[in-house]
Amino acid sequence: MTESHYHSLLPALSDFLARQIGLHFPRERWPDLLRGLHGTARELHFKNVPDYIDRLLSQPLNKQQIEILARHLTIGETYFFREPQVFEALQHHVLPALIEARQQSTRQLRVWSAGCSTGEEAYSLAILLHRMIPDIAEWNITVLGTDINPQALEKAAAGIYGEWSFRGAPPWLREKYFMNAGKNLHEIIPSIRKMVTFAYLNLADDTYPSLASNTSAMDIVFCRNVMMYFEPGLARQVVDRLYQALLENGWLVVSPSEISQSSFERFVPIYLPGAILHRKSLIPQKTRQSATSTPTETVAAIRPAAPKAMAKPKTADTVEKIDVHAMLLKARAQANRGELPTARELCERAVETDRLNPVGHFLLGAILQEMGRNSEAAISHKRALYLDPGFVLAHFALGNIYRDQRKPHVAAKHFENALLILEKHREDDLLPESEGLTAGRLMEIIRSGMRKEDKAA
Repeated sequence: MTESHYHSLLPALSDFLARQIGLHFPRERWPDLLRGLHGTARELHFKNVPDYIDRLLSQPLNKQQIEILARHLTIGETYFFREPQVFEALQHHVLPALIEARQQSTRQLRVWSAGCSTGEEAYSLAILLHRMIPDIAEWNITVLGTDINPQALEKAAAGIYGEWSFRGAPPWLREKYFMNAGKNLHEIIPSIRKMVTFAYLNLADDTYPSLASNTSAMDIVFCRNVMMYFEPGLARQVVDRLYQALLENGWLVVSPSEISQSSFERFVPIYLPGAILHRKSLIPQKTRQSATSTPTETVAAIRPAAPKAMAKPKTADTVEKIDVHAMLLKARAQANRGELPTARELCERAVETDRLNPVGHFLLGAILQEMGRNSEAAISHKRALYLDPGFVLAHFALGNIYRDQRKPHVAAKHFENALLILEKHREDDLLPESEGLTAGRLMEIIRSGMRKEDKAA
């Protein structure tokens, strides 16, 4: 292949990558594209880049190719408390009001680092919460980190970092929150590590927000230095899904220059010292206060509204007339919006109406997990398995519960049962009640978690 023909393929390749995985490479970024392709070709054992391009354009990408391409075509560089002014805005303006409001109610906070790479951002969020909540052991805290790169997620789960991850970090960080792990290596302390869960997620997919992937009802979502790689249409879709993943008045944190501000029209921009955050609002755009409000006025408006009163329960006669499937759909939708007490009540009514429906028991268990009531959740998941022994997501949920309860042998049994069931599926089979999760992806998640447990042991 001549060099001119080689370069003539770049427009078609750019279009192909935008369609297949949403990565956007306009002409000015073609040098970055070529550098990434050289690394990908080497890893996949192609003799040269032109041969690799020919193969790429000749067939759809499989899961492994997507993950390898994403790793080489995106920059996974991150470090602790990156852009400190953003964390200062959280510490001084956002989290105090959230913590005060939840202190008197659910004592629950949910934070998501979407595109977490090797985990420094997710751990930074956990450390910030640990410093701000004195009685954190009495709270139900979720810190989720997701990424498309399995190798980065393995490093994140290990929690061991070199000096480069601490550039610009405050001195107290290593002294209080890390242990020595060898020459110039530092390991996150167990109390912080157990606050954070890492999982695979491709933001270009439409499988979130979802109870199954723990990506719903978030208070704060970080998605920094991720969407700049997406073509504009996909970037807008990702912003819309993140909007749905947030609770009302939840916060989205992105890098200011990533994508057009028109993509955030459903959010209210909040101007804080040194940072601009985006706040979810259900108020129509035309009725909002102008975004030119002074910083003082905007900061004062951060305090969350009082929680809505729960709907008055329907009578038993009315419940009997309501379709159970519709009730469960509504319960799932309410749970995804973070209305967990109402979702639980509706789900319990559905279970009372049809005690032989395993989906009702499973969904009730998932809601109870979200509420931090793991012992009760386990009972519901066991009931789902009694009614349907092949309910793979119930095995997966029980494995996670028993792992968190430090019962590794019981957890392993449920994970192994889940794998046996999944092996009967094709990799691309969508799993019932998973909201878009495939059998192949769940197998990978379980195996990755079991490898992590084996290393820890």
